[in-house]
Amino acid sequence: MLKGLGDLGKMGGMLKQAMEMKGKMEELKEQLGNERIEADSGAGMVRVVMTGKMELISIKIDRDIINPEEPEVLETLVQAAVNEGSRKAQEMVKEKMSEMAGGMDIPGLTS
Repeated sequence: MLKGLGDLGKMGGMLKQAMEMKGKMEELKEQLGNERIEADSGAGMVRVVMTGKMELISIKIDRDIINPEEPEVLETLVQAAVNEGSRKAQEMVKEKMSEMAGGMDIPGLTS
């Protein structure tokens, strides 16, 4: 008998698990593209909607905040809303990755 054949079986099992994980990752990527995250700044004066892939879908700006004399106020509010949307999207991705990994903390995947 060939010595080490048992290790070959273990490797095959690990390969199968890796392929299953890859399939789950592809499903998750698709899901994330369909997820919507809303964030706002300035007490709702600027609102953004982003996907779980952190793509900006829409931005709504209340007319009352538009002041041609002070564009930096609007710029700051837009930046804050987009940053909050990104933070929420990252947190959602982290949660979903952790669920997929069975609650295991896998560096680079869940943290």
